[in-house]
Amino acid sequence: MEVPVYSLAGEVVRNIELSDSVFAVPFNEAVVHQALVRQRANARQGTASTQTRAEVTGSTAKIFRQKHTGMARAGSRKSPIRRGGGVTFGPKPRDYRQDMPKKMRQLAIRCVLSAKARDKELRVMEELKLDQPKTKEMAGVLAALGVDSSALIVTDIPEENLVKSARNLAGVKTLPANILSVADILSYKMLLMTESAVRRAERLWGGSHASV
Repeated sequence: MEVPVYSLAGEVVRNIELSDSVFAVPFNEAVVHQALVRQRANARQGTASTQTRAEVTGSTAKIFRQKHTGMARAGSRKSPIRRGGGVTFGPKPRDYRQDMPKKMRQLAIRCVLSAKARDKELRVMEELKLDQPKTKEMAGVLAALGVDSSALIVTDIPEENLVKSARNLAGVKTLPANILSVADILSYKMLLMTESAVRRAERLWGGSHASV
């Protein structure tokens, strides 16, 4: 697949070839869905905890006698139907982590990258470096590239000035290529990658020695 490379001014400077093994993979909905669910599940802390009636501090004595009161029968103050009582079937600390084969994780990344390329939602830039943090300058770059929606900017290595320039723009996020994930790609309409980030992605997920 051949795509244009843009300058910061939004002009096409040349065309480059993308690896078909990363940017021309048929979309596998089942694998992408599993990868997304796994990532979100692994992000959960699982620390929510409630007390059952056996764990609530308080007396177990019957509140009032069983008969001749004119009221419904009642047990102790630790009953789940009373304020301050235990919780019925409440959450307990648990591990939500899910496992997924390495090759399936790699396939999911390739699928979403290929989908962005097919849908014309991928922009490859010659380079993206700013001399100083400047939000206005970053907004101008996005406008020149025709980006009028949410965007994920991917670089080869973290660029401090770029991160500071983009963090105040709504719907814009920056990431280095090595921590790119399925959830990040799917969460943003446009995917902006520097040429070096594209080559890094091809090395990470396209070759026989690809790793996640």
